[in-house]
Amino acid sequence: MIPSTRGGMDIKTGSIDETMSMQDELWPLGDIDPKKSRFPCCLVWTPLPVVSWLAPFIGHVGICREDGSILDFSGSNLVNVDNFAFGAVARYLQLDRRQCCFPPNLSGHTCKQRYKHHEYGTAISWDDALLSSTHRYEHKSYNLFTCNCHSFVANCLNRLCYGGSMSWNVLNVAALVLWKGQWVDAMSVLRSFLPFLVVLCIGVYMVGWPLIVGQLSFALMLFTWFVFATYFSKDILEC
Repeated sequence: MIPSTRGGMDIKTGSIDETMSMQDELWPLGDIDPKKSRFPCCLVWTPLPVVSWLAPFIGHVGICREDGSILDFSGSNLVNVDNFAFGAVARYLQLDRRQCCFPPNLSGHTCKQRYKHHEYGTAISWDDALLSSTHRYEHKSYNLFTCNCHSFVANCLNRLCYGGSMSWNVLNVAALVLWKGQWVDAMSVLRSFLPFLVVLCIGVYMVGWPLIVGQLSFALMLFTWFVFATYFSKDILEC
């Protein structure tokens, strides 16, 4: 489930003026330029080797700074900067900084969850939030099933309180990119689905229809695991 994007809350008159002033000071972003791997304030996605060949909706995600450079958690104690792991960006979604909460103080929150947001960790700008999350994940062990690239992006969005929500997680980050993300070009679509189709065709030819059952079972098991870990046993995905 993608969190609600409603923002705003009753705050003091003085803090409203401060918040509006901060929003007015958001400088224009540069253009999205896939050739230079520049995606300002975007979520980005690319297929994973082997895993995406079996389940093409699974991939690697990152989040971009205001200058367009990509940050992605791709290994234990490793957050890449401007070096997107597993290949070029295939899909992207530009986010609206005006839907973030950048409180100058406790009374200056524009979100409805100021105490929870304050305890989680706030930021004064988009890049400041990403920097804080980067410092946190530079001391985390990577695990595809418990602490992965989606966890890192969710941490950034929660720190931004994007869309007024503090409920970003592995599942709704993936859903947001898959449902609303744009393809970079036709070659990106081909790169994402061709290996899956090749494996499917060869498998059906050599093994038969049970291969399709196996692939569907693999995808279902992954989906079931993340639903269970996210909504029924949250401690598993705490990272």
